[in-house]
Amino acid sequence: MKSFAGVDTWIFDLDNTLYPSSCRLFDQMHVKMSDYVMRRFNVDFPEARRIQKELYHRHGTTLRGLMVEHGEAPDDFLDQVHDIDYSAVPHHAELVAAIARLPGRKLVFTAGTKPHADRVLARLGLTGAFEAIFDIVDAAYIPKPQRDPYDRFLQGHNVIPSTSAFFEDIARNLEVPYAMGMVTVLVEGEEEVEEMAHVHHVTTDLSHFLHSTVIPANAGTHSNRNT
Repeated sequence: MKSFAGVDTWIFDLDNTLYPSSCRLFDQMHVKMSDYVMRRFNVDFPEARRIQKELYHRHGTTLRGLMVEHGEAPDDFLDQVHDIDYSAVPHHAELVAAIARLPGRKLVFTAGTKPHADRVLARLGLTGAFEAIFDIVDAAYIPKPQRDPYDRFLQGHNVIPSTSAFFEDIARNLEVPYAMGMVTVLVEGEEEVEEMAHVHHVTTDLSHFLHSTVIPANAGTHSNRNT
């Protein structure tokens, strides 16, 4: 296991990472995507789902596929997909306290949009807790796990990989952070995952993990790169 001692930059994916997958926001988003594709191509729901899956597998996201293959502008799609009910995301006082205790910089790296991230963070009680949010627009609509958005993120926010930790709910999205030299943490649900070389730590409870594992490893450390 790679230690968190000396880490002074904390990078968090948003969806199903800072809040649990049990909130099921993605269920709502998938319905919104299907509705969008149904209207865009004048097809029924099963055909829309088939188109979505094909675009996703070829391009990493439905949106990227729509942009590349059909010249779709992203704004309407993103606005509609994130027009959801956020009430399932609870205020999380323990997570707020844990994030506040992390030494150094804290950033969000999301495949969603900044407005979506702002709404999620507000529900959690984390408004203002992060130095910056790097979103899909900043990534030029190129999804993880492609290398390009990670490079854009590092350059745009002057992140040093060797003193950074990356938290993410999808294992393949940790391959690039691992290759860059970051500490990697897979935040996953109830299902067990097999051991993977590019994943240093696995947790099913982010707040508990931060309080019990991460913060003690940094006890007494001070960073000159605070926000």
